[in-house]
Amino acid sequence: MKKGLSDVLMIFVLVLGVSCSNGKGDSNSENNDTTGKVNEPKVKQIQLADPTIFHHNDTYYLYGTSQGDLTEKGLGFLVFTSDDMENWEGPVGKSNGFVLTENNAFGNEEFWAPQVFEYDDKFYMAYTANESIAIATSDSPLGPFTNSGEALYAETKQIDPFVFFDDGKAYLYHVRLDKGNRIFVAEMEDDLKSIKPETLRECFSAEKQWENTELVDWPVAEGPTVLKHNEKYYLIYSANDFRNPDYAVGYATSDSPIGPWEKSDKSPIINRTLVGESGPGHGDVIMGKNDKMHYVLHTHFSNTSVHPRKTAIIQLTFTEDEDGNEILKAENETFTYLKS
Repeated sequence: MKKGLSDVLMIFVLVLGVSCSNGKGDSNSENNDTTGKVNEPKVKQIQLADPTIFHHNDTYYLYGTSQGDLTEKGLGFLVFTSDDMENWEGPVGKSNGFVLTENNAFGNEEFWAPQVFEYDDKFYMAYTANESIAIATSDSPLGPFTNSGEALYAETKQIDPFVFFDDGKAYLYHVRLDKGNRIFVAEMEDDLKSIKPETLRECFSAEKQWENTELVDWPVAEGPTVLKHNEKYYLIYSANDFRNPDYAVGYATSDSPIGPWEKSDKSPIINRTLVGESGPGHGDVIMGKNDKMHYVLHTHFSNTSVHPRKTAIIQLTFTEDEDGNEILKAENETFTYLKS
Protein backbone atom coordinates (compact mmCIF):
# COMPACT_ATOMS: atom_id res chain seq x y z
CA MET A 1 0.00 0.00 0.00
CA LYS A 2 2.79 2.41 0.88
CA LYS A 3 4.59 1.52 -2.35
CA GLY A 4 1.44 2.16 -4.37
CA LEU A 5 0.93 5.52 -2.73
CA SER A 6 4.52 6.58 -3.42
CA ASP A 7 4.12 5.59 -7.08
CA VAL A 8 0.99 7.69 -7.34
CA LEU A 9 2.74 10.66 -5.75
CA MET A 10 5.71 10.30 -8.11
CA ILE A 11 3.42 10.27 -11.16
CA PHE A 12 1.59 13.36 -9.84
CA VAL A 13 4.86 15.27 -9.41
CA LEU A 14 6.02 14.37 -12.91
CA VAL A 15 2.73 15.43 -14.47
CA LEU A 16 2.75 18.70 -12.55
CA GLY A 17 6.31 19.42 -13.71
CA VAL A 18 5.43 18.81 -17.36
CA SER A 19 2.35 20.99 -17.04
CA CYS A 20 4.33 23.90 -15.60
CA SER A 21 7.07 23.64 -18.19
CA ASN A 22 4.53 23.73 -21.03
CA GLY A 23 2.55 26.63 -19.60
CA LYS A 24 2.22 30.07 -21.17
CA GLY A 25 5.54 31.94 -21.09
CA ASP A 26 6.25 35.58 -21.90
CA SER A 27 2.96 36.97 -23.19
CA ASN A 28 4.75 39.66 -25.20
CA SER A 29 5.91 37.36 -27.99
CA GLU A 30 6.40 40.32 -30.35
CA ASN A 31 9.21 41.65 -28.19
CA ASN A 32 11.04 38.51 -27.08
CA ASP A 33 12.36 35.61 -29.18
CA THR A 34 13.90 32.47 -27.73
CA THR A 35 15.26 29.32 -29.29
CA GLY A 36 13.72 27.06 -26.65
CA LYS A 37 17.08 26.35 -25.03
CA VAL A 38 17.26 27.09 -21.33
CA ASN A 39 20.61 28.88 -21.46
CA GLU A 40 19.90 30.93 -24.60
CA PRO A 41 19.47 34.68 -23.83
CA LYS A 42 16.25 36.35 -24.89
CA VAL A 43 16.36 38.64 -27.90
CA LYS A 44 14.34 41.78 -27.26
CA GLN A 45 12.76 44.17 -29.74
CA ILE A 46 14.39 47.61 -29.60
CA GLN A 47 11.80 50.27 -28.87
CA LEU A 48 13.14 53.59 -30.10
CA ALA A 49 11.00 55.97 -32.15
CA ASP A 50 12.42 58.62 -34.51
CA PRO A 51 15.65 56.57 -34.75
CA THR A 52 19.01 57.54 -36.21
CA ILE A 53 22.23 55.56 -36.74
CA PHE A 54 25.71 57.09 -36.65
CA HIS A 55 28.74 55.18 -37.95
CA HIS A 56 32.22 55.73 -36.52
CA ASN A 57 35.34 53.50 -36.43
CA ASP A 58 33.56 50.31 -37.50
CA THR A 59 30.80 50.74 -34.92
CA TYR A 60 27.19 51.69 -35.54
CA TYR A 61 25.45 53.78 -32.86
CA LEU A 62 21.65 53.71 -32.64
CA TYR A 63 19.81 56.58 -30.91
CA GLY A 64 16.16 57.58 -30.76
CA THR A 65 13.12 58.59 -28.73
CA SER A 66 12.71 56.16 -25.83
CA GLN A 67 9.61 53.96 -25.83
CA GLY A 68 8.12 51.27 -23.59
CA ASP A 69 10.38 50.00 -20.80
CA LEU A 70 13.14 52.37 -21.91
CA THR A 71 11.12 55.37 -20.68
CA GLU A 72 11.39 54.03 -17.14
CA LYS A 73 15.16 54.59 -17.19
CA GLY A 74 14.78 58.37 -17.14
CA LEU A 75 14.76 61.42 -19.41
CA GLY A 76 17.29 61.86 -22.18
CA PHE A 77 18.72 59.66 -24.94
CA LEU A 78 20.03 56.09 -24.79
CA VAL A 79 22.33 54.36 -27.27
CA PHE A 80 22.71 50.83 -28.67
CA THR A 81 25.78 49.65 -30.59
CA SER A 82 26.51 47.10 -33.32
CA ASP A 83 29.31 46.16 -35.70
CA ASP A 84 26.96 44.92 -38.43
CA MET A 85 23.55 46.66 -37.91
CA GLU A 86 22.05 43.23 -37.24
CA ASN A 87 23.20 42.31 -33.72
CA TRP A 88 22.72 45.13 -31.23
CA GLU A 89 23.78 45.62 -27.62
CA GLY A 90 22.57 48.16 -25.13
CA PRO A 91 21.78 50.57 -23.80
CA VAL A 92 25.53 51.27 -23.44
CA GLY A 93 25.86 55.04 -22.99
CA LYS A 94 28.44 56.20 -20.47
CA SER A 95 25.79 57.55 -18.07
CA ASN A 96 23.95 54.35 -17.11
CA GLY A 97 23.09 53.70 -20.72
CA PHE A 98 22.40 57.35 -21.52
CA VAL A 99 24.42 59.60 -23.81
CA LEU A 100 22.46 62.71 -22.80
CA THR A 101 20.44 63.31 -19.64
CA GLU A 102 18.20 66.13 -18.45
CA ASN A 103 20.74 67.00 -15.74
CA ASN A 104 23.53 67.86 -18.20
CA ALA A 105 21.73 69.54 -21.08
CA PHE A 106 18.78 71.63 -22.14
CA GLY A 107 15.33 70.18 -21.56
CA ASN A 108 13.19 68.51 -18.92
CA GLU A 109 10.56 66.80 -21.09
CA GLU A 110 9.80 65.55 -24.59
CA PHE A 111 13.26 64.36 -25.61
CA TRP A 112 12.66 63.49 -29.25
CA ALA A 113 14.37 62.80 -32.56
CA PRO A 114 18.15 63.04 -32.01
CA GLN A 115 20.81 63.21 -34.72
CA VAL A 116 24.52 62.58 -34.07
CA PHE A 117 27.37 63.69 -36.32
CA GLU A 118 31.07 64.58 -36.19
CA TYR A 119 32.25 68.15 -36.76
CA ASP A 120 35.55 69.90 -35.98
CA ASP A 121 36.92 66.91 -34.06
CA LYS A 122 33.88 66.80 -31.78
CA PHE A 123 30.72 64.73 -31.72
CA TYR A 124 27.50 66.71 -31.91
CA MET A 125 23.92 65.84 -31.09
CA ALA A 126 21.03 67.89 -32.47
CA TYR A 127 17.83 67.05 -30.64
CA THR A 128 14.36 68.13 -29.57
CA ALA A 129 13.30 68.87 -25.97
CA ASN A 130 10.44 71.00 -24.67
CA GLU A 131 9.38 71.48 -28.32
CA SER A 132 12.64 73.36 -28.95
CA ILE A 133 15.88 72.42 -30.74
CA ALA A 134 19.21 72.20 -28.94
CA ILE A 135 22.78 71.22 -29.84
CA ALA A 136 25.05 69.28 -27.45
CA THR A 137 28.64 68.08 -27.77
CA SER A 138 30.76 65.19 -26.53
CA ASP A 139 34.19 63.62 -26.94
CA SER A 140 32.59 60.25 -27.65
CA PRO A 141 29.53 58.87 -29.48
CA LEU A 142 28.75 57.17 -26.15
CA GLY A 143 28.46 60.54 -24.42
CA PRO A 144 28.02 62.28 -22.23
CA PHE A 145 26.63 65.00 -24.51
CA THR A 146 26.30 68.34 -22.74
CA ASN A 147 25.46 71.97 -23.45
CA SER A 148 24.93 75.23 -21.61
CA GLY A 149 21.28 74.49 -20.94
CA GLU A 150 20.01 76.73 -23.72
CA ALA A 151 18.10 75.92 -26.89
CA LEU A 152 18.51 77.49 -30.32
CA TYR A 153 16.54 80.72 -30.47
CA ALA A 154 13.30 80.65 -32.43
CA GLU A 155 10.11 82.69 -32.39
CA THR A 156 7.99 79.56 -32.56
CA LYS A 157 8.04 75.94 -31.42
CA GLN A 158 10.37 73.78 -33.49
CA ILE A 159 11.29 70.08 -33.54
CA ASP A 160 13.02 67.33 -35.56
CA PRO A 161 16.44 68.83 -36.35
CA PHE A 162 18.71 67.49 -39.08
CA VAL A 163 22.08 69.15 -39.72
CA PHE A 164 23.45 68.76 -43.26
CA PHE A 165 26.86 69.89 -44.50
CA ASP A 166 27.47 70.93 -48.10
CA ASP A 167 30.25 72.97 -49.72
CA GLY A 168 31.55 74.28 -46.40
CA LYS A 169 28.15 75.33 -45.06
CA ALA A 170 25.91 73.78 -42.41
CA TYR A 171 22.16 73.71 -42.91
CA LEU A 172 19.54 73.04 -40.26
CA TYR A 173 16.48 71.26 -41.59
CA HIS A 174 13.72 71.20 -39.01
CA VAL A 175 10.00 71.34 -38.37
CA ARG A 176 8.17 74.47 -37.23
CA LEU A 177 4.78 74.19 -35.57
CA ASP A 178 2.61 76.79 -37.31
CA LYS A 179 -0.80 75.77 -38.63
CA GLY A 180 0.64 72.31 -39.03
CA ASN A 181 4.04 70.61 -38.91
CA ARG A 182 5.98 72.36 -41.67
CA ILE A 183 9.55 71.67 -42.83
CA PHE A 184 12.01 74.58 -42.91
CA VAL A 185 15.72 75.05 -43.64
CA ALA A 186 18.23 77.69 -42.59
CA GLU A 187 21.98 78.10 -42.87
CA MET A 188 23.78 77.80 -39.52
CA GLU A 189 26.61 79.83 -38.03
CA ASP A 190 29.97 78.04 -38.04
CA ASP A 191 29.74 77.28 -34.30
CA LEU A 192 26.33 75.65 -34.84
CA LYS A 193 24.88 77.67 -31.95
CA SER A 194 22.38 79.60 -34.06
CA ILE A 195 20.94 79.96 -37.52
CA LYS A 196 21.36 82.86 -39.90
CA PRO A 197 17.77 84.17 -39.73
CA GLU A 198 17.93 85.87 -43.12
CA THR A 199 18.43 82.43 -44.74
CA LEU A 200 15.35 80.82 -43.14
CA ARG A 201 12.82 79.52 -45.64
CA GLU A 202 10.03 76.96 -45.78
CA CYS A 203 10.70 73.79 -47.77
CA PHE A 204 7.11 72.56 -47.89
CA SER A 205 4.11 71.39 -45.87
CA ALA A 206 1.76 68.41 -46.15
CA GLU A 207 -0.59 69.10 -49.08
CA LYS A 208 -0.76 65.84 -51.03
CA GLN A 209 -3.60 63.37 -50.50
CA TRP A 210 -1.30 60.66 -49.12
CA GLU A 211 0.18 63.20 -46.66
CA ASN A 212 -3.16 63.89 -44.94
CA THR A 213 -5.35 60.84 -45.29
CA GLU A 214 -7.61 61.85 -42.39
CA LEU A 215 -8.09 65.41 -43.73
CA VAL A 216 -7.13 66.97 -40.40
CA ASP A 217 -6.86 70.73 -39.83
CA TRP A 218 -3.24 70.35 -38.62
CA PRO A 219 -1.41 68.59 -41.49
CA VAL A 220 1.94 67.01 -40.68
CA ALA A 221 5.21 66.88 -42.62
CA GLU A 222 8.13 66.03 -40.35
CA GLY A 223 11.27 64.00 -39.69
CA PRO A 224 13.45 65.50 -42.45
CA THR A 225 16.72 63.91 -43.50
CA VAL A 226 18.77 65.05 -46.50
CA LEU A 227 21.30 63.41 -48.79
CA LYS A 228 23.09 64.41 -51.98
CA HIS A 229 23.33 62.10 -54.97
CA ASN A 230 24.55 62.91 -58.47
CA GLU A 231 24.46 66.66 -57.71
CA LYS A 232 20.80 66.44 -56.68
CA TYR A 233 19.48 66.89 -53.13
CA TYR A 234 16.95 64.45 -51.70
CA LEU A 235 14.82 65.49 -48.73
CA ILE A 236 13.23 62.42 -47.17
CA TYR A 237 10.33 63.10 -44.80
CA SER A 238 7.29 61.57 -43.11
CA ALA A 239 3.67 62.70 -43.34
CA ASN A 240 0.39 62.26 -41.44
CA ASP A 241 0.12 62.27 -37.66
CA PHE A 242 2.45 59.58 -36.27
CA ARG A 243 -0.56 57.88 -34.64
CA ASN A 244 -2.23 57.45 -38.01
CA PRO A 245 -1.68 53.94 -39.49
CA ASP A 246 -1.07 55.77 -42.81
CA TYR A 247 2.03 57.52 -41.42
CA ALA A 248 4.45 57.08 -44.31
CA VAL A 249 7.69 58.23 -45.95
CA GLY A 250 8.14 60.25 -49.12
CA TYR A 251 10.79 62.46 -50.65
CA ALA A 252 11.35 65.66 -52.61
CA THR A 253 14.28 66.77 -54.77
CA SER A 254 16.07 70.01 -55.51
CA ASP A 255 19.12 71.35 -57.32
CA SER A 256 19.98 73.37 -54.19
CA PRO A 257 20.09 72.56 -50.45
CA ILE A 258 17.65 75.43 -49.81
CA GLY A 259 15.16 74.52 -52.54
CA PRO A 260 12.82 74.97 -54.24
CA TRP A 261 11.71 71.38 -53.70
CA GLU A 262 9.73 69.16 -56.03
CA LYS A 263 7.88 66.31 -54.35
CA SER A 264 8.26 62.94 -56.03
CA ASP A 265 5.18 61.44 -57.64
CA LYS A 266 6.56 58.07 -56.50
CA SER A 267 5.83 58.94 -52.87
CA PRO A 268 5.13 57.44 -50.48
CA ILE A 269 8.07 55.08 -50.90
CA ILE A 270 7.52 53.46 -47.49
CA ASN A 271 4.05 52.84 -46.12
CA ARG A 272 2.05 50.13 -44.38
CA THR A 273 1.20 48.45 -47.68
CA LEU A 274 4.88 48.04 -48.54
CA VAL A 275 6.15 46.79 -45.17
CA GLY A 276 3.00 45.16 -43.79
CA GLU A 277 3.14 47.21 -40.56
CA SER A 278 1.17 50.26 -39.46
CA GLY A 279 2.75 53.69 -39.03
CA PRO A 280 6.20 53.27 -40.65
CA GLY A 281 8.27 56.43 -40.76
CA HIS A 282 10.42 59.15 -39.19
CA GLY A 283 13.94 57.86 -39.58
CA ASP A 284 17.35 58.55 -41.04
CA VAL A 285 19.65 57.31 -43.80
CA ILE A 286 22.75 55.28 -42.97
CA MET A 287 25.29 53.71 -45.30
CA GLY A 288 26.05 50.10 -44.39
CA LYS A 289 28.61 47.61 -45.59
CA ASN A 290 29.32 47.44 -49.34
CA ASP A 291 27.95 51.01 -49.57
CA LYS A 292 24.39 49.80 -49.24
CA MET A 293 22.02 52.55 -48.20
CA HIS A 294 19.51 51.93 -45.42
CA TYR A 295 16.71 53.86 -43.77
CA VAL A 296 16.19 53.25 -40.06
CA LEU A 297 12.64 54.01 -38.93
CA HIS A 298 9.91 53.12 -36.48
CA THR A 299 6.51 51.44 -36.79
CA HIS A 300 3.50 51.12 -34.55
CA PHE A 301 3.65 48.36 -31.96
CA SER A 302 0.88 46.45 -33.74
CA ASN A 303 -2.06 47.03 -36.06
CA THR A 304 -4.21 47.91 -33.05
CA SER A 305 -1.72 49.74 -30.79
CA VAL A 306 0.61 52.66 -31.54
CA HIS A 307 2.84 52.39 -28.46
CA PRO A 308 5.51 51.41 -27.77
CA ARG A 309 6.80 52.06 -31.26
CA LYS A 310 9.34 49.59 -32.62
CA THR A 311 12.64 50.22 -34.43
CA ALA A 312 13.16 48.76 -37.90
CA ILE A 313 15.37 49.17 -40.95
CA ILE A 314 14.94 48.87 -44.70
CA GLN A 315 17.29 49.17 -47.67
CA LEU A 316 17.02 52.10 -50.09
CA THR A 317 18.29 52.10 -53.67
CA PHE A 318 18.50 54.50 -56.56
CA THR A 319 16.95 53.14 -59.71
CA GLU A 320 15.29 54.39 -62.90
CA ASP A 321 11.60 54.72 -63.63
CA GLU A 322 9.95 53.87 -66.95
CA ASP A 323 11.01 57.24 -68.36
CA GLY A 324 14.66 56.82 -67.39
CA ASN A 325 14.49 59.27 -64.48
CA GLU A 326 16.46 58.39 -61.36
CA ILE A 327 14.21 57.66 -58.38
CA LEU A 328 14.58 56.54 -54.78
CA LYS A 329 13.05 53.18 -53.88
CA ALA A 330 12.66 51.10 -50.73
CA GLU A 331 13.23 47.34 -51.06
CA ASN A 332 10.34 45.74 -49.15
CA GLU A 333 12.01 42.33 -48.83
CA THR A 334 14.81 43.89 -46.75
CA PHE A 335 12.51 45.28 -44.06
CA THR A 336 13.41 43.93 -40.62
CA TYR A 337 13.08 44.86 -36.96
CA LEU A 338 16.12 45.68 -34.83
CA LYS A 339 16.66 43.60 -31.68
CA SER A 340 19.19 43.40 -28.89
